[in-house]
Amino acid sequence: MNTGSTAGLREAAQGLAEDFIVFNTRPFPCDWGYLSLDRIASVAESTGADLLYSDYYELVEAPDGGTIRRKHPVIDCARGALRDDFDFGPVLVFRSSSFLKALEGMNVERRFGALYDLRLRMDKIVHIGEYLYTEIETDLRKSGEKQFDYVNPRNREVQIEMEEICTEHLKRIGAYIAPGFRTVSPDPDFRPEVTASVIIPVFNRVRTVADAVLSALSQECDFDYNVIVVDNHSTDGTSEKLASIEDRRLKVIVPERDDLGIGGCWNLAVNSPHCGMYAVQLDSDDIYRDGSTLQKIIDLFRSEGCGMVVGAYEMTDFDLNPLPPGIIDHREWTEENGRNNALRVNGLGAPRAFFVPLLRTIGFPNVSYGEDYAVGLRICREYRIGRIYEPLYCCRRWEGNSDAALSIERVNANNIYKDSIRTWELEARIRMNANDE
Repeated sequence: MNTGSTAGLREAAQGLAEDFIVFNTRPFPCDWGYLSLDRIASVAESTGADLLYSDYYELVEAPDGGTIRRKHPVIDCARGALRDDFDFGPVLVFRSSSFLKALEGMNVERRFGALYDLRLRMDKIVHIGEYLYTEIETDLRKSGEKQFDYVNPRNREVQIEMEEICTEHLKRIGAYIAPGFRTVSPDPDFRPEVTASVIIPVFNRVRTVADAVLSALSQECDFDYNVIVVDNHSTDGTSEKLASIEDRRLKVIVPERDDLGIGGCWNLAVNSPHCGMYAVQLDSDDIYRDGSTLQKIIDLFRSEGCGMVVGAYEMTDFDLNPLPPGIIDHREWTEENGRNNALRVNGLGAPRAFFVPLLRTIGFPNVSYGEDYAVGLRICREYRIGRIYEPLYCCRRWEGNSDAALSIERVNANNIYKDSIRTWELEARIRMNANDE
């Protein structure tokens, strides 16, 4: 049975007589733990849940050719957990009455996203934090490969359908925002010394920081700009490397505080007297693709009056050889629906650039993951985000880069945070729409 299709769900509903219906999205039967089904029924009775799911064990191949059973914890499904790739685990248990009621409301034929549509219609979703079954894991890719599935052109047809489903859901709950944007307003008291600033937070990147800084300093522009590096107390020689670069446009800030994440470093940079009217991101291990990047970004700010600009990038190794999935351009963002679809996807793209007077009023959360996504969601609630779909910089990953293979615990922690951001933004949009009525 194809649980991705509406027809497949209707097939499952035929002759449904039990109180619950169980979906296994894997091609192999799961091995239920001792009394696990009784446990699920008990929790369902206690909570009145419409949908239940649990932590589980997964079997993976061992280096010696055998199998290893390892724990796969999942996370609670927050109200803002609108990602179509939310990890429920392979087994989902629906209350039959809730399943049938939701199915009645699904009037559009879906080929890929029917199960996603179904779960968005569930009122009460319960995560059982117990390991109730064992499944065979067949997707052995690293986390760094999986995270870009939603921007892979091969999945475009699927993503369009998922966007339609999410947008319909946002309309049902009063969170949808129609096209139309506020225009950014310059602060008359803000008279920056330069038009633009490239912002580079850094901690212990002696191997790469000079490449990043020199890439920024080599931009060819019809305006003045500088490069602000926030050196967050590096201890590996990064500070000395920065000191060796002789260019008046380079401004190095060392925080007085020792509790700043990447977001806190950004706040320090954009509120410094050196910051220009526009602040443009460059990570300390990446480089701009060529000398025209900064000009293209500022030109778009000038022509569209947007609050933020996001470009595209190419994934490469340290020697600039392309790595899968190649170019990350986030073409799922559209002028008509990007601000709504942003609640479904897990990122907005890069490099990111901001209109500084607006950014100063919003501020970054003082974290080192998801800080840019939080700001992007807040900005697009009211303001246009300009898009450049050609690659503007190279995102370099070198041997041993831990970001390419995160543990399940780290992935879960990251997703919990982004789901909380989405939840807050979802609630803000519902309140905004209610106040406009």
